[in-house]
This record gives sequence, C-alpha cells and structure tokens, in this order.
Amino acid sequence: MDYYKAKFNLTSKVGNTINLSLLQAAKDVLCSMAGDAGFESFDEDENGCINGYAQKQALDKQALNNLIKAFPFENIEISYSLEDAEYKNWNKVWEDRGFEPINVNEKCIIHDTNHTLPLDTSYNNADNILDITIDAKLSFGTGTHETTYMIVSELLEINLKGKTVLDCGCGTGILSIVASKLGAETVTAYDIDEWSVNNTIHNSQINNVNNILVLQGDANILNNIDKKFDLILANINRNILLNDMPTFTDKMSSTATLILSGFYTEDAPLIIDKAKSFGLSLAKTNNRNNWSMLELISINVGT
Repeated sequence: MDYYKAKFNLTSKVGNTINLSLLQAAKDVLCSMAGDAGFESFDEDENGCINGYAQKQALDKQALNNLIKAFPFENIEISYSLEDAEYKNWNKVWEDRGFEPINVNEKCIIHDTNHTLPLDTSYNNADNILDITIDAKLSFGTGTHETTYMIVSELLEINLKGKTVLDCGCGTGILSIVASKLGAETVTAYDIDEWSVNNTIHNSQINNVNNILVLQGDANILNNIDKKFDLILANINRNILLNDMPTFTDKMSSTATLILSGFYTEDAPLIIDKAKSFGLSLAKTNNRNNWSMLELISINVGT
C-alpha cells in the first residue's frame, strides 16, 4: 500500500510560547480528529512536530482541511505539509515500543505485552487488582487517553455482575474486556473498522475472556440484534454520538445506563440536550484535561 506522510506543526496565533500541557492536549486532539480524515498512526519528531501516516486511497484531504479550520484550540494554528511516505507498517513502531503500565485508581493496571505488572509494587500479588493486557494494533483504546481512562474508572465503580453490556466503537476492546472481567454476563461489541474487530478478538483471547461477541459495522448493525442492554458504552466522537443517540436509547433496558465519552467539555451541553430529547437524564459527569464523560439514565427510572 502507498502512504502519505503529513507533518503537522502547531504554533501560537498570538506569538506566545504554548504552555506544554496545553500543547500536549492539542496534539492529542489533533491525532484524534485526524483519524476521521484517514490517518492510521502518528509519531513525533525531534522538533515536536506530529507526523501522521495515511493510505493514499483513504486520505480525505477536504476532511483534513475542514478539521484544521474547526480545531477547538482557538489560539493554536496548525499547518501541514504532505509527502509520499516509504512503505512500512507505520503503527508497528508504536506497537513495538508499547506504553507504560497505567494505574487506574489503584484498582486496575492496564499494560501491553511488552510490559508486565510493575515489579516494584504489590500489584502483581494483589487479588483485587484487575489485570488487563492490551496488544494495540491500529486501534484506539489503551487507557492512555483521558476518555478511555474515565470510562474504565467508572466501570470499576459499577456492579456489573450478570449485566448485559454493549460496547459501541470498541477499538482495542479494552472496555469490553474490563466489563467482562468485572462480571458482565455477556458483552456485545462492534466497530466499523475490520482491524479493530480483529484486535478486540485478539485482546479478548490474551485476556482469557470468552463472552464477548464482536461485530463489524456501524450502529445500524444493532438493528439485527433483538436484545436490550443494561449498560451501553460509547467512546466515539461528538457527531457520531449525536447521530447514533436514537439507536443507543432504543437498545437500553428500562433500568439501563448509557456512558458516553470522546468529546470535549464544551460539547457536553449539546450531547446532554440531545439525550434529554430521548428521555434520558444526566446522572453523573466527569472531566479530565478538557475531555468529558457523561453517565445517563432513563428519566422514568425510580418514578
């Protein structure tokens, strides 16, 4: 396959040096948004520029230009150059390097196949620590991103024993696997990308989880499922969440919970209003570095 390499440069519109934490957040947002334009993977060069890699036939240049115009950090300007890239699995560099183990509230450790549980802690001897292994291959969801972290953190506080769970846009399958290991009776997961479906199946296997049904498609695939769910998880971008809200609510049992993330804090009111129009009420919210998570229930529950 032939690839493009895009070099993204982030600068301040007002001429000031960008705060390092703000710059890192902006880079994370850029990578997340650029995925919608066809980019598969990213790395950072020695000058702090972000390099993105996309198959030539998959890159949507108009979508890329539109996302740059709509970039939510108003004082940051993005420029980019595009060139042919040497053929290779650009994501393999990241896969081989992996990520450092992630500690979620002292209750769960997420690590890749290159890392075991930290030897300098008692985690590997603690029965109450949830051990999750994620072998990420071209898929979103390792726990390093704020949205995934917040949902995992919330799952750790929910009694999932015997519950049915739906994971929308499953990526690596991390949320499905956490839910299964926390006692969910069954988990149904779907993703539009074939590599995410395959990655979820692979990660389920290495975590010895066998109650996850993985499907390929968008939310329309749920029309073929005659089933209601006790918990629905959707860590997807704002526009897809808004578009798929009717399908999510249709698949909720009478006492179900819907947990949404993948959007910025300033977008939360829009999503809350949309949810209310479908008979849902805000039960809980959480924010982490300008990313938001919402927990919604039926307005009629308990009445």
